[in-house]
Amino acid sequence: MTALEGEQRRAIALIALLLAFRVWLSAVFPMTGDEAYFVVWGLQPDWGYYDHPPMVGWMHALLSRFSTSQWMLRLPSTLLPVIIAAAMYWALRKRDPRNALYASVAFLLVPINVWNVFVTTDTPLVLFCFLAALARWKALQERSTTWHFVAGVFLGLAFLSKYFAVLLALVFVADAVLAPRSEPRWRGLAATFAGALPFLAGNAWWNYENCWANLMFNLYNRHEEAGLSWRTPLLFALIALYVLSPPALVQAGRAARALRQRWQDRGFRFLALALAVPLGFFAAVSFVRPVGLHWVLAFVPFFYMAAALLLPANQLRATVTYLGLFSLLHVAVILVAAALPLETWNKTRIYDGLVFHFRINDVVRTLERYRPEFELAADGYSPAVTLTYYSGNYVFVFGTGSSHARHDDFLTDVRRYDGRDIAIFRKNAPQADEYQPYFKSVELRTLALSGTSFHLVLGRGFDYAAYRDRVLAYVRDRYYQIPAYLPQGRCVFCERYFSAYCPVRSR
Repeated sequence: MTALEGEQRRAIALIALLLAFRVWLSAVFPMTGDEAYFVVWGLQPDWGYYDHPPMVGWMHALLSRFSTSQWMLRLPSTLLPVIIAAAMYWALRKRDPRNALYASVAFLLVPINVWNVFVTTDTPLVLFCFLAALARWKALQERSTTWHFVAGVFLGLAFLSKYFAVLLALVFVADAVLAPRSEPRWRGLAATFAGALPFLAGNAWWNYENCWANLMFNLYNRHEEAGLSWRTPLLFALIALYVLSPPALVQAGRAARALRQRWQDRGFRFLALALAVPLGFFAAVSFVRPVGLHWVLAFVPFFYMAAALLLPANQLRATVTYLGLFSLLHVAVILVAAALPLETWNKTRIYDGLVFHFRINDVVRTLERYRPEFELAADGYSPAVTLTYYSGNYVFVFGTGSSHARHDDFLTDVRRYDGRDIAIFRKNAPQADEYQPYFKSVELRTLALSGTSFHLVLGRGFDYAAYRDRVLAYVRDRYYQIPAYLPQGRCVFCERYFSAYCPVRSR
């Protein structure tokens, strides 16, 4: 057995251990509010949803046909790092099998690829962005129009996952612009655009028929509190160091000569651009708003692929060692935290959230006692969809909510609750007069559980007209002001409650 074969066997053993840990974590950690929200999407498959395009909803719709258990619904996220690592090895192995192996293992050992089993819109985005980039990389090597078209199809699927796919499209354009004049550039880009166009057109049509919801959320509603800050760029720098290997970054910085030589290789240049363009965009954005850790995940594989082409084997091995030790620390912390009683955290600010999620079945049993008499609601989307997932009965959002996760605006017709009794679950205590305008009578109750308290508002005789004038009108003016440059199609929210077009955004 050669040294390389021994390293390959050790890599397979590592993958088995990693998968066992991730499957265990996916089974024992409760569903988060975001995950439950996407599960609700999957219960009613559609061509789009309020916050994002439909791919994660379609994914859950498929998986829920087999099981709605946590580990099944998280299976794509659980398997994703291994799938990406295997594809990285397949793509790089002909150039240098040892470097291909080290780069793939290094990617697997990035801490977030060890502990993150949570399903988000980034789960399909990471997969389809990587496949789109891999198809273009192969197209550049073989000068194949067919592979350029395949890259466009995957890019379209990535676009139907999350709009950050646009950043990869910019990478494709930048790569074409920087290519030597002697190389074919624009024919491949045109084939890529042709492959992606049907997906872009379908999403645009859905938005036209549904309040331009994705556009409103991603360009307007979620950014109104943005402003210049010196803290958020520092946070982004920490995020970049967390997902990229500092040893590899240092070695790449020292390899300036090799970098200049590799830049002439169009395959390497494309991988470098696939990392630099998105991270440069996020770095600029970080000056005005926080950048989420999950935002960068679709572009992390390209760093390790580029490193495999740039750095020698001993430096890549050092990266594997660093990431292995760093991730082992994460695993130890998770195992210790899992072994401790929940009450260990009762002095922290997150304790009520931990109780809600880890004792969710107790919360559900308590609330279900009210269902024969009351319609169940919550004051925000996260508790509402979490209760929906664990109870199997839909819990709607009562109140204005936030700019995030407003798909309940489409699912719930508040008019049908006029005159009904509604029980509203809250994590924090309500003000005494907060619900008086919307009911004939209001009773407040406290639900004690594991040393913390949740709250229940029992509203009898719901006054839809008052709710429409105070809450729904505010929601319309806050979240459904369509920019004047967009033609207004249908908007179920505005039509349902106000029998008119949505208001026009003045700026």
